[in-house]
Amino acid sequence: MTIFSKIIRGDIPCYKVAENDEFFAFLDIAPLQKGHTLVVPKREVDYIFDLSDEEIGRMQVFAKHVAVAMKKAIPCVKVGQAVLGLEVPHAHIHLVPMQSEKDLNFANKKQEFSPEEMAAIANAIAQQF
Repeated sequence: MTIFSKIIRGDIPCYKVAENDEFFAFLDIAPLQKGHTLVVPKREVDYIFDLSDEEIGRMQVFAKHVAVAMKKAIPCVKVGQAVLGLEVPHAHIHLVPMQSEKDLNFANKKQEFSPEEMAAIANAIAQQF
């Protein structure tokens, strides 16, 4: 069982942003930018392209709704999307609020926010979802 599956089950706490029957969105604990969110399928699958065409379509639509909520809650020019998938063997999409393309560089130093700030960020996005 992956760490993301444990988060989805509630075994590991997270800053949940949104969920439906198939997908779960929560703040990245090592964010590139304020509001950096991960979107994952509840079904444990390692590689995003192992999802069925229908699943990946629904995941993208769910991610879109999360990104729209993020843009309303976090001042940014756009919300960038990245799929890397090497650090955790559970398919996931990174959604990152951006002021410029440099904000989506995963080599950048990670941001740090207090638990209270993370909870407030997650709540702000969730209210817009």
